Amino acid sequence: MPSNKRLYVDFHVIQTVPPSCVNRDDTARPKTAMYGGVTRARVSSQSWKHAIRGDFKEIFTDEKLGIRTKYAAQLIADKLIEKGIDSETAIKKASEAISNAGVKVNSKDNTTGALFFISALQAQNLAELLLSGEKDKKKYKEALQASPSVDMALFGRMVADDIELNVDASCQVAHSISTHAVEPEYDYFTAVDDYSQLDNAGAGHLGTLEFNSATLYRYATVNVMDLFGLIGGDVAEALKGFAKAFICSMPTGKQNSYANRTLPDLIYVTVREDQPVNLSGAFEKPVGGHDGFVEKSEEALFKHAKRIYDDYCGSPKYSFMIGHDETDKTLGAKKTNIEGLLNSLSEIISEEVL
Repeated sequence: MPSNKRLYVDFHVIQTVPPSCVNRDDTARPKTAMYGGVTRARVSSQSWKHAIRGDFKEIFTDEKLGIRTKYAAQLIADKLIEKGIDSETAIKKASEAISNAGVKVNSKDNTTGALFFISALQAQNLAELLLSGEKDKKKYKEALQASPSVDMALFGRMVADDIELNVDASCQVAHSISTHAVEPEYDYFTAVDDYSQLDNAGAGHLGTLEFNSATLYRYATVNVMDLFGLIGGDVAEALKGFAKAFICSMPTGKQNSYANRTLPDLIYVTVREDQPVNLSGAFEKPVGGHDGFVEKSEEALFKHAKRIYDDYCGSPKYSFMIGHDETDKTLGAKKTNIEGLLNSLSEIISEEVL
């Protein structure tokens, strides 16, 4: 395999979300963005990545995942306690291990200054170094550099205390935006006091919630060769798991109030050897009309993709599509279902990389 090989998997999703408040700002309003001169509904990449990591817990074993926490020392200490070391000694030794690796630990409460992303294997390896009596600080740093988890390899790790511990993300996730303009709507609601006096006909609580509904364009891309460089032979399994989680996950904001969990209307996945291609330009001119947005959004997506392919970068090496009925308008993408897509991606990565 040539050292300069490139391989990118792009995920393009059209998904309709009914009245909801999936992702709120600091004033509890649904997040928005200006694009193409109009206000769009927006769901931040951070929000959707959090939802993806939640789905990872049902896709991957604990050993394949990481934990983002200020209590990394306690995580390591727990492993020492399992080996019979008393809790006071364990937390002291665990804090020393983290410090030896280059991460500052508060001596008062044994916490890191910021959330620290550590894989289950890294925590285990640090605990084993402590149990062996290792004194070389380089060994502790190496233990925190090796064995990144799947989610760490995909989404990266930033360590302000020591940049050598940083992990560059092999995945990029865009902020999801509506393909059309949106206007905020308001839900005025009341709540009844179940134990109020019978002669009191008023509400026990009044309130207002802002919400919207939207057909979203969602995009993510994975640099397969970067992912392979971080986790090696697990790359096909990791990509397959990411694909499933990205497609099926949903942020949980206000979900009890709106029951807004949906699945995509369209999934268009491409495998390219040149560069990732975000197709959000398809919606710079907002989709309009009063007869729905999904069909027009799908048409706009493929029309824009054809122009980009013809004018700039050529067609992808492989492409797959779920959900669209008119296969003659989908640029040769193979129509499949989610099981077929996941298996095809796994086979492609195994053939191209492993």
